[in-house]
Amino acid sequence: MHKGRKGPERTGLAAVSTALLAMSRRLEVRDVLRTIVVSARELLDAEYAALGVPDDHGGFAQFVVDGISPEQWRAIGPLPRQHGILASMLHKEAPERLADVRQDPRFGGWPAAHPEMSDFLGLPVRDGEEILGALFLANKKGPDGFTDEDEELLALLAQHAAIALTNARLYERSRELTIAEERSRLAHELHDAVSQKLFSLRLTAQAAAALVDRDPARAKDELQQVSALAAEAADELRAAVTELRPAALDEDGLVATLRTHVQVLDRAHTAHVTFTCDGVRALPATQEEALLRVAQEALHNALRHSGADRVEVTLARTDGGGAVLAVRDSGKGFDPRTVRRAGRHLGLVSMRDRAGGVGGRLTVHSEPGTGTTIEMEVPGG
Repeated sequence: MHKGRKGPERTGLAAVSTALLAMSRRLEVRDVLRTIVVSARELLDAEYAALGVPDDHGGFAQFVVDGISPEQWRAIGPLPRQHGILASMLHKEAPERLADVRQDPRFGGWPAAHPEMSDFLGLPVRDGEEILGALFLANKKGPDGFTDEDEELLALLAQHAAIALTNARLYERSRELTIAEERSRLAHELHDAVSQKLFSLRLTAQAAAALVDRDPARAKDELQQVSALAAEAADELRAAVTELRPAALDEDGLVATLRTHVQVLDRAHTAHVTFTCDGVRALPATQEEALLRVAQEALHNALRHSGADRVEVTLARTDGGGAVLAVRDSGKGFDPRTVRRAGRHLGLVSMRDRAGGVGGRLTVHSEPGTGTTIEMEVPGG
């Protein structure tokens, strides 16, 4: 047994089998990517491992790393582009094994905060002719660098990674179809329920109009019924809509979904709407959904009721590993002492319920003439 190597525990059939089983058991694409990277780094005894899934614009749609701390990852900055050694791995079938990647003419453009890397092993993950990603490792912990055996093992992992990743994508697409079918069903039910309410509302309003001159008291009663029916219709609509988890959230995650939502609102409204994210990459699914719903509600309020010409959405990582969402507007604001009345009008009750439902808390900062800030903080975990 070579000194510094884990011997059979690392390279034996049991270790490889465990890694392959772990990949096959994952159904979410992000979980599959993470499992591939962790398995590759552990089996090949490397300090760093990463897997990048290319997009169609010269960058990476997803880039998963192992061996780098969250602080280092934040300091590195934006996801890499498809250039240099990474581009080479996306276009070559054979593995790239380098004694010192820094000496390769294709090396360059890496951020200053990027960890030092020397020996390097990488290869594409392919499904037939389609390139699913680029898998690479750096800084072999043993004294001799990456070996022929390591190349063979990484190629085996890449073949199974392609299968696991393809299956995960098929699973997610199948689930999206199921979600779409459920949305269609709910849309029909929603249409029927709300249509009935609106029909009743219209008849009651017509009755009130007919009575307003000859029987004002009855007309007043009818108008109160109109108000009640309108509130019921609004509640049914809100309840149905809030049951639908956005498909984009499952596919792209909270940060990308929020960014796209804000961009759409910025184009659709005269107010300038912006989004910034600091250090948040992925959160538990229930937290991501609650944060998105609160952001949507707060943005709706800011754009429809506040009269703001500027709305800022920020999402930042907290010291405990959680996240805090803030939606700030430059609008007219309101007096929080009237929160019982304003709370129902602005949806603050439902936003607080959503925050509390995932272990978080919602705070409201506002004064007349100074705008409003809605903050939601969720814990780490």
